[in-house]
Amino acid sequence: MPSPLRVALVGGGQIANSTHMPTFHEMSADVEVVAVVDATVEAARSFADRWSVPYASDDLAATLRDVRPDLVDIASPPALHRAQVIASLRAGAWVWCEKPPCLSLAEYDEITAAEQDGGPYAAIIYQQRFGSAAQHARALISGGALGRPYVAHCQTTWFRDPAYYAVPWRGRWDTEGGGPAMGLGIHQIDLLLELLGDWSEVRGMAARLARDVQTDDVTTALVRFDSGALATVVSTSLAPRQVSHLRVDLAAATLELTHLYGYANENWTVTPAPGVTGLDWPPPDDVPSSHLAQLRGLVTDLRAGRRPRGSGQDGRRSLELITAMYKSALTGQPVRSGEIAPGDPFHRNLHGDNPGVFQ
Repeated sequence: MPSPLRVALVGGGQIANSTHMPTFHEMSADVEVVAVVDATVEAARSFADRWSVPYASDDLAATLRDVRPDLVDIASPPALHRAQVIASLRAGAWVWCEKPPCLSLAEYDEITAAEQDGGPYAAIIYQQRFGSAAQHARALISGGALGRPYVAHCQTTWFRDPAYYAVPWRGRWDTEGGGPAMGLGIHQIDLLLELLGDWSEVRGMAARLARDVQTDDVTTALVRFDSGALATVVSTSLAPRQVSHLRVDLAAATLELTHLYGYANENWTVTPAPGVTGLDWPPPDDVPSSHLAQLRGLVTDLRAGRRPRGSGQDGRRSLELITAMYKSALTGQPVRSGEIAPGDPFHRNLHGDNPGVFQ
């Protein structure tokens, strides 16, 4: 049996404590967290003591040199992702990076340029696509078993109070990148793309209605897919009744997912069209959506030296769609897939060089 992969964790905040470290402990035969890097040595040592991690530092470059990890887990604020991911890749480590992947398409393209054929690669944490129900639904749709997709609705209506945005990096273009579509809705948006594939056109609207933020607090869009299917996308941090909802209507059935932060098979409903029988549902396994499900696949890909899911173009397309939503919302014009290229101000940032647009 191969030795566990050596992991360095960057950012010892809430998500690292509540999710990342428990996930690594679940896979202790395959991965071992050997180092933690945080904003200060004191914070890093506190985290290391809590989780019995042998190495603690506030210096990523020194950690990469001294520890030589196989995998770097990035759980720091979004504005730090680009530099930390690229430094890790250049040191020869694979990367597992929290969403949002970075602040712009330009930054993401810098990340992929630092990858090498056969690895190291940088995978973005899009855990919603890795549950067994989503994987089964994807196979049914792509294989044509449910017929042509017609219409979909992708909803992330969550509640984040003013105290949530009191964290200095939240709600700012230069540190979070965008509003609720970027920081909250990206999970469901990625799952929508996982099920329906490539999109061709988007028309967006966005507004700042209640929170004291620089970005918006409501992001909406109409999306046309290459298949011809149409979808609505709604992301907000202002909804007292929180829900994550995804619905896809196809020729043979309606698929619906209702949950909040994660799902199992029981959270999905499949309604056959009149006269349709024998649908292949539910899936034979019941694997909840989780960081654990994604990490298992990433470890397998790392050992095999192949590109993991959620990296490269596969990891880019959710960020591209969200960027297109903002370009459409801020210009009042539809945006087509592939339109936002180097030289376009929206390639550099989601506000298109106008950070005061919602002031």
